[in-house]
Amino acid sequence: MAKRRRPDPKVEALRQTRTLNPRPQAVLDEEFAASEFFDARDLVQVKYEMVRRARVDGAPVAHAAAAFGFSRPAYYEAAAALDRDGLPGLVPAKPGPRRAHKLTEEIVAFAQALQEQDPSTGSAGLAAAIADRFGLVVHPRSVERALARARTPKSGGQQSGTDQH
Repeated sequence: MAKRRRPDPKVEALRQTRTLNPRPQAVLDEEFAASEFFDARDLVQVKYEMVRRARVDGAPVAHAAAAFGFSRPAYYEAAAALDRDGLPGLVPAKPGPRRAHKLTEEIVAFAQALQEQDPSTGSAGLAAAIADRFGLVVHPRSVERALARARTPKSGGQQSGTDQH
């Protein structure tokens, strides 16, 4: 039986702070690889060293970026973030919302009621009505998707309106 490896606490800490480098194997810099101080898994450290290598050591941007597993545009993004925000600027931003967070149940019910009153009302008209009533700007396509989700019952349970014996 193969032994299960104990999870590396540093990897877990980096993952939780969104600073785990997804491609540590792409870091090819010789000095970085030769030192125990540097850790290719630490995305902030890798980006900082990439920028430092170009700015302080005078390495060409293209060479510094390639040595640390990044493109030239990624170098310039990291350099600008470092200038603007310091080290915290090198931490990747939290991912955005993963669901329709603007279109609450109340707003979807409002849109459904409008569409029941006048079935010819399109998603652009519904979006405009939502903006008027709630002061909320939403894309018409978001309204269409929210209405479609509301019409489709969730799986895993009984569908409303059906008797099952």
